[in-house]
Amino acid sequence: MNELKILVVDDESRMRKLVKDFLVRSNYEVLEAEDGEKALDIFFADNSIALIILDVMMPKMDGYELIKSLREAKYDVPILIITAKSEIEDKKEGFLLGADDYMVKPIDIEEMLLRIQVLLRRSKSASEKKIQIGDLLLNYNQLSVIKKDKVYNLAQKEFYLLYKLLSTPNTIFTRQELI
Repeated sequence: MNELKILVVDDESRMRKLVKDFLVRSNYEVLEAEDGEKALDIFFADNSIALIILDVMMPKMDGYELIKSLREAKYDVPILIITAKSEIEDKKEGFLLGADDYMVKPIDIEEMLLRIQVLLRRSKSASEKKIQIGDLLLNYNQLSVIKKDKVYNLAQKEFYLLYKLLSTPNTIFTRQELI
């Protein structure tokens, strides 16, 4: 199975299942949420989500609110909106809040896959996640820190914290954002 995880957020279970089945056949791991609140819980619990596909019209927290919450917390995960809202004002709102792409239902599932591949390529999520600073190398996929050919093993939470801080320099985080 591909190591890339995609979070599918839609209140329509049939739509989630359709997208999930296609993505699983395309070798992605898929997580599901039926509203924005549950999506946030899943996203914050799993630091390895490479992309989010979401609907706009959902109960509790809609897609726009979800995008706003993620962007305000400084997460730059690629977001693909798939919705029935087709007006230019709707698209404009989605893009201005931080969506990376926008598709109007009904969608062509093959086109969706092509758009996902482009978004992942652009975000470099499809490549190895490594940060090099001087002679220090952080490898996200192996949760390892290497300095001068010596490997340091950190606890998972410690590694994620260090990786987050080094991957977004000159950014101040609240305690809640880091948790």
